[in-house]
Amino acid sequence: MMSFVVFLPFVVVDNGLFLYYGDFNVQQVSFYQLCHDAIRNGEWGWSHLTDLGANFIGSYSFYLLGSPFFWLTIPFPSEAVPYLMAPLLVLKFACATLTGYIYLRRYAKTDTLGLVGAILYAFSGFSSYNVFFNHFHEVIVFFPLLIWAMDEYMEKRRRGIFALMVFACCFVNYYFFTGMVTFCILYWLIRMFAHSWQPISVKDFLLLLFEAVLGVGMACVLLIPSCLCVLQNNRVNNHTDGWNALLYDRNQRYIHILQCLFFPPDIPARPNFTVDSGSKWSSLGAYLPMFGMTGVIAWLQVRRHHWVKRMLALLFVMAMVPVLNSMFQLMVSSYYARWFYMLTLMMALATVEALQNSRVDWKRAIKWNTLIVTIFAATIGLMPETTVTEDATYVTYGLEDYPARLWSYLAITLLGIAAVALILRWRHRDPKRFQQLLLRMTAGFGVVCTLFILLTGKTQTSDPHTHLIPYNINGGDNLSLSDDLDVCRSDFYGAVDNAGMFWQIPTIQCFHSIVPGSVMNFYNSIGVARDVASRPDITHYALRGLTSCKYLFDDDGNSDDFGDISTGENTQMPGWSYVGHQNGYYIWQNDYYIPMGFSYDFYITQEQYEALSESARESILLHCLVLSDEQIDTYGDLLSHMSNAYSLSWDENQYKIDCEDRAKTSCSSFAYTTSGFTAVSTGDKERLVFFSVPYEEGWSATVNGEPVQVEQVSVGFMAVKVPAGESNIVFTYETPGLKIGALITLISVILLALYLLAARFFRRRRVPTASHSPFTPRPFSHFTHLHQDAHFDPKHPISVKPEDDPLEKEEES
Repeated sequence: MMSFVVFLPFVVVDNGLFLYYGDFNVQQVSFYQLCHDAIRNGEWGWSHLTDLGANFIGSYSFYLLGSPFFWLTIPFPSEAVPYLMAPLLVLKFACATLTGYIYLRRYAKTDTLGLVGAILYAFSGFSSYNVFFNHFHEVIVFFPLLIWAMDEYMEKRRRGIFALMVFACCFVNYYFFTGMVTFCILYWLIRMFAHSWQPISVKDFLLLLFEAVLGVGMACVLLIPSCLCVLQNNRVNNHTDGWNALLYDRNQRYIHILQCLFFPPDIPARPNFTVDSGSKWSSLGAYLPMFGMTGVIAWLQVRRHHWVKRMLALLFVMAMVPVLNSMFQLMVSSYYARWFYMLTLMMALATVEALQNSRVDWKRAIKWNTLIVTIFAATIGLMPETTVTEDATYVTYGLEDYPARLWSYLAITLLGIAAVALILRWRHRDPKRFQQLLLRMTAGFGVVCTLFILLTGKTQTSDPHTHLIPYNINGGDNLSLSDDLDVCRSDFYGAVDNAGMFWQIPTIQCFHSIVPGSVMNFYNSIGVARDVASRPDITHYALRGLTSCKYLFDDDGNSDDFGDISTGENTQMPGWSYVGHQNGYYIWQNDYYIPMGFSYDFYITQEQYEALSESARESILLHCLVLSDEQIDTYGDLLSHMSNAYSLSWDENQYKIDCEDRAKTSCSSFAYTTSGFTAVSTGDKERLVFFSVPYEEGWSATVNGEPVQVEQVSVGFMAVKVPAGESNIVFTYETPGLKIGALITLISVILLALYLLAARFFRRRRVPTASHSPFTPRPFSHFTHLHQDAHFDPKHPISVKPEDDPLEKEEES
């Protein structure tokens, strides 16, 4: 009900849709629909709609292929998918509350306190922040089950549950799973050294490890293809070292980390408390609705050594030290706090423990939290800053970009603290009413805080009803161009990211983090930065010819027009003609269009290519192939070596000539298939036919039914040798690692079944046979041995619960 109330207003405003801003609108919605349609159409191998082409499983397993919530969309038609985003988010928040409750109820004395803790976790600042990254919520849902399963194993020796939860977490998202592994190791070590669990035998410890391995093995059907794809990404090779491993390079980041603990989170891409922390998309959010840090401070002030305190202390330290923070993401240097959902669960547990501990000094905790947040906000909001210009010196007050937002955050935080103080007055006066008020107020603040964050984010985008909904989410229904729109590539100018993905047409513009390494290598070689997106600008006009780009769509709401539509002249790139206006876009056609699949007369060596300037490289790729020394030995007789590549002028006139020459050799037909693509090429001699499709290990090809070698040429693309005459070319893609991953998954499932059967068999064998009636009189010492935690009075042999909480008693040291 809480999440329903949160999202209902947005759904009403957007006529059934939930649209936010930034990445959510252009990635989450378009990815869901693209993958939904690909699954239904059987296009599980290669996605020609992702960048220049991409491994479908490797590219989308991080986002949604392992998500059970995504698979709920499959029975629905494609047009319904954008309308399912809000219901799925409602379901995710509800499931996170449920799984949080499953874990926390073990430690809560009442159902109500367990539910309060679950709400704090599910509606934390991390959750509200990461609505922006919709696919992060799957991890929030499954993580509590992982450590609940570990507790079950350690306390009850329940077999198989931990293996299943390891599988679920690894399958849902491999990236977040690496952080969970780090957390589980720390969690196990701290609880063991705190004597929170009974000592574990070597056999049981090895079986715990065995279950973990089985869980990972069962996820290999997605894990191995994903790893093989991600390892090609240049971003995974940047590791933390030197002073950057000890101290953050942005000193404001320390303030940002503290701010997200005590206040609702700054929204993604719009930091306010710390405008220069370099953490715009780092998922810095950990605020617990209403409580904030009040409950955590209260619990930490109880002077007894407890594993939760040790866990929190360690996590706080790790958040502040770069190299320790990077342990949650395989030591990669890029700063992210995307493991803070684990921290929020521990903070929620500490708050629950504080609420049920009679020795907690709540007044002291409330005073400390109030003092901290007030000083924090006042310092940033009132700090003078001097700006010196040529004309004058200005003094402004406040370091934030949005003053109204800062003081609103302070007001919400102080209202939450005041509400906690008010509710606590009923704690001893009327415990039942106290828990009722506690639950209702926690739920209310959970809704208010999440609504506030979403409303703040909603104001950061233009009205989706003017362009996004009618011209992008509509799937390009109002387009009426030639039939080759699904075969050629298109360009977008001044449009939203992934506009082509909404329309499901091939495009050179793509906002997607995980693409083949060959794509990244190619773009980097011609001076186009390729990290999270492919956005080649208009200075790279030769790229459009090389990649068979036929149409350009210029957003009619963009003030910077691509060209003069009244005359069809003054275009930003050479060789484009105005076609007309459709679907909210001005449409231009490439006069130098080269259909997919063409051949060359010349080649240059890799060394020659690298010696050229970046600006000349994309132009020379239209004139000749780039071959390795081994390829020259094999195919050198088919092409002439171009030795004077450095002396030619690679200008617009040469660009036109090269495009016309390549177009003459292009394939007469080209079509994408569910497993790759086909083409028909005709020529009067033996030759190499080039395709601007990214090379990957999974490609194989046949020419006229005979297998041929697929060559990686021109940095990151593909070519095959064809004979003279007409040649039928078929490229087929098989996802690398999918078969071996599926085999490991099958073996792991069988091993788990055998393991569970063996555990059940040996458990039955261990059940002792009663040698006498259970009513046989026994000595009193027998019962005291069985119930060591209970107090027995020989005069009144009735068990009495210990006065101390069992959890606390175990942790005392």
